Amino acid sequence: MDKGIKDGAAARAAYLGGLGIAVGGAVLFSTKAVVAKLLYRYQIDAVTLIAFRMLFSLPVFAAVAIWKMRTEAPLSRADRWRVLGLGLVGYYLSSFLDFLGLQYISVGLERLILFLTPTFVLLISSTLLKQHISRRQWLALLLSYCGIVFVFLHDLNSGNRNVALGATLVTGSAAAYAVYLLLSGEMVRRLGSLRLVSYAMCVSTVACVGQFLLLRPVTGLLQPLPVYGLSLVNGILCTVMPVFMTMAAVERIGAGTASQAGMIGPVSTLFLGALLLGEPVTSWQLGGTALVLAGIYLLSKK
Repeated sequence: MDKGIKDGAAARAAYLGGLGIAVGGAVLFSTKAVVAKLLYRYQIDAVTLIAFRMLFSLPVFAAVAIWKMRTEAPLSRADRWRVLGLGLVGYYLSSFLDFLGLQYISVGLERLILFLTPTFVLLISSTLLKQHISRRQWLALLLSYCGIVFVFLHDLNSGNRNVALGATLVTGSAAAYAVYLLLSGEMVRRLGSLRLVSYAMCVSTVACVGQFLLLRPVTGLLQPLPVYGLSLVNGILCTVMPVFMTMAAVERIGAGTASQAGMIGPVSTLFLGALLLGEPVTSWQLGGTALVLAGIYLLSKK
């Protein structure tokens, strides 16, 4: 009897630990929007911002990629091309559109739009793969998009004329990441998420740094000291750590529970934006956030 109680307590402790890791990873990943806003105060653009982010995260992902190359079978030529495409779509294009959009919209709206990625996966699957959408899924979509409209109208009424542009760019980011998720499913099962992510992030780094060298002078690498500090936070705390924390959480509590724990992301971004950026938290934003979270929760129960 005592052994059963101890086993139950140990299982619960492991579950709560995994849940805590998932929540921490979601909060850290969501914080990148706040860090980006702080970086924009130093008059840098999205091209420079994403180049610094990837440069600071590269050593960790490159080390993992080299370790995997030495300990596992080499990739086939077809897989190399797939990894190249996934890195360009999932981490380069998606991240670049996200940081471009953040120049024009609040971090709260940005996080809510990105949180629609599962709904884009569903819509793409329905349109291109002819998968059936149930009534519950349609209700989830309706709730989620109503929530986005709520927050979008709030930002639009704030006087910022570029809200529509920013929202469109971030929506493109969410759609690009949805395509990455759909295309990477089979490769994740074969190669493992750690190997695929490390390879794809290295590809993305080459694209981001190459874009910077093509479009900006090399002197653009010389920035005020706070830019390096914030970029280090963006690269390590908001990029590397969430990736590994999410993987650890999935191993402990499963993908479904980990994804539901990720719902803390939009809420944390809303309040971090208010705390660090002075962005107001209004009833419209809270109502829209609640609708989006309700929609994603319904979708996650599928």
